[in-house]
Amino acid sequence: MVNHNLAKILREISVLLEMKGEDFKPQAYEKAAHSVEMLERDVREIYKDGSIKALEDIPGVGKGIAERIEEYLKTHHIKDYDKLKKQIPVKIDELSSVEGVGSKMILRLYKELGIKTRAQLEKAAKAGKLKNIEGFGKKTEENILRSIEFLKKEHGRSILGFIMPQAKDLLEKIKKIPEVKSAEFAGSLRRRRETIGDLDFIVFSDKPAEIIKKFLNFPEIEHIYSKGEQKALVRLNSDIDADISVVSPKSLGSALIAWTGSKQHNIAIRTLAEKKGWLLNDYGLWNGKKLLASKTEEEVYKKLGMEWIPPEIRNGTDEINAALKNKLPELIGYDDLKGDLQVQTDWTDGDHSIKEMAEAAKKLGLEYICITDHTKSLAMTGGNDEKGLLKEMAEIDKVQKQVPGIKILKGAEVNIMKDGSLDIDDETLTKLDIVGAAVHSHFNLSEKEQTERIIKAMENPNVDIIFHPTGRIIQRRDAYKVDMDALLKAAKRTKTVMEIDAYPDRSDLKDEYIRKAVEMGVKLSIDTDAHSIHHFQYLEYGIAQARRGWATRDDVINTRGWKEMLKLLK
Repeated sequence: MVNHNLAKILREISVLLEMKGEDFKPQAYEKAAHSVEMLERDVREIYKDGSIKALEDIPGVGKGIAERIEEYLKTHHIKDYDKLKKQIPVKIDELSSVEGVGSKMILRLYKELGIKTRAQLEKAAKAGKLKNIEGFGKKTEENILRSIEFLKKEHGRSILGFIMPQAKDLLEKIKKIPEVKSAEFAGSLRRRRETIGDLDFIVFSDKPAEIIKKFLNFPEIEHIYSKGEQKALVRLNSDIDADISVVSPKSLGSALIAWTGSKQHNIAIRTLAEKKGWLLNDYGLWNGKKLLASKTEEEVYKKLGMEWIPPEIRNGTDEINAALKNKLPELIGYDDLKGDLQVQTDWTDGDHSIKEMAEAAKKLGLEYICITDHTKSLAMTGGNDEKGLLKEMAEIDKVQKQVPGIKILKGAEVNIMKDGSLDIDDETLTKLDIVGAAVHSHFNLSEKEQTERIIKAMENPNVDIIFHPTGRIIQRRDAYKVDMDALLKAAKRTKTVMEIDAYPDRSDLKDEYIRKAVEMGVKLSIDTDAHSIHHFQYLEYGIAQARRGWATRDDVINTRGWKEMLKLLK
C-alpha cells in the first residue's frame, strides 16, 4: 500500500512538472512511478535491506528520485511535491481521469478559469465556458461532459488487477494470526469481477473475538466503521473498504457459498433447497434441525444434486441448471497458458528491451512470447514502419540466441485505419509470425461503420488476432459502438482470433462476449498487453475473465505449445 501511495505521488509530480514545461523530468517521474507500482516487494523493505543504493536499482529510479523516495519513507512527505502543489493547487488525479484532459489542458483550465477539481470542470462545461478558451470548442465540452458522466457511473469501485496485490497481502497477514484455521476471499473478489466495491474476507476460527481484535490493530486500517465479536468493517489507507467475518470451521462450505455468489445466484440456490423442503443458510444445509451438509462447498452442492460451481461463474445466469445436469464446462485453469501473444518493448512505448521481456517471461515459466510493438500511424508511440519492423525482426533473431529456453515470436500491433485498411503493407506482414490488429483512433464512428471497419481488417489474410476488440479502458473510456454478433460471425468465417486483453483496466473482451465467442466456436487468445517486465503477472486476470465467460482450455490458442498454436492461425 506504501508502493501504491508513493507511485501516485510520483505520477502527480510528473504531471505537475509537465504542466510547468519541464523537459525530460516528467517522463523520468512517470517511469519511476510505474516501476514502484509494479514492485513485488514493499519499497520500505527494499530501502531497509540496501538503503538508497537499493532504491537506485529499481528500474527508472535515478539518484534524484531515489533521494525523494527516501525522503517520503522517512517523513511521509516530499518537499518538492508539496511546493509544486502550492504553485498549481489542482486535483491532478480527478482532472486527468477525464478522457482527453492532459497536463497542458489542466494548466490552461486552471490559469484561465481557475478550475481545480472535476466538479468545477463539469460546472464550467455545462455553463459553456470552455469554448471561450482558444483551441476549445463545443465538441470539446461535449466530450468532457460525456467522460465525466461515464466516470460518475464507475465511481467507488476498484479495478481487480490493481487492487488484488493489496488484497493478497492482507489475506496473508490474516492467515498469520495464530487463531486462524483458514481464510479466503469472498464476494466479488472471489468471483474475480472486473471491478471490486470492497475487499471481503471470510475467516474460519473458533475464536472470533481474538481475530477481530488483532485485525483491527493492522496498520493499514485508517478508520473503523463498525466492529463486533465476529465482524468488522473498516477503511484502509489505500481508500478502499474491507469487510471481515469470522465463522466456525464447521460451516466452511455453506459460509463460502453464501458469501461468494451474486445475489441472484444465492436466491436461486436457496430456492432450490426450499423446493426440497430444506433450508440453506450461512451455517449449513438443514432439514428441520438436522444438519445435512456444511463442511465443504462440494458437500453442500452434492447434497443439492449439483456439481461444484467455480466461483467465477456464480452469477445467477444458467450455471445452476448446468450444474444440476452435470454439464458445466471444465474451465481454463490458472496454470494453463504457455505463452503471451501481445508484448511491447522499448522499440516503441514499452519500458524494457526485447531481451529483458523475454528473460522476465521465461522466469515466470512461459514457453513463448510474441513481440508486438506498435506500427507507424500511432505516432505517439514511435511506431515502426516497414523498415523498422524488418530491423526489429533481425534484432529478435539475435536476442533469441542470447535467451535460450523461450521462443520469441515476431509480431506487430498493426493499426486499423478509419477505412479498415492497415498501416503496414502486406508484403511486410507476411514475414511476421503473428499479426495483431487494433483500433486506436476514430472511436466515435457509428456502430455500422466501426463494425465494417474491423471486419475489413479481419478479412485481410495476414491478420491473425484482433487486439482489445472493443477499445474500452475501465473507468476512463467506454467501449466504442460495435455489433459484437457480426464481429464474432466474421471472426469465425475468417478464422480470426479474438483477444482477451488481460491488462487490468482493459479486461477486453467482456465476459458476456467471451461466452458468445465460446458458443460460436471462435478461438480466443489471452494476452497481457505487457509494456513492462512486471506486467506478465496480469495473465491471471485474463484467465479469470475467460473463466467468467465459460471458456475452456480448448477455446484459447495459447494454451498450446507455440508450434501447435501457430497452426491455429491463418
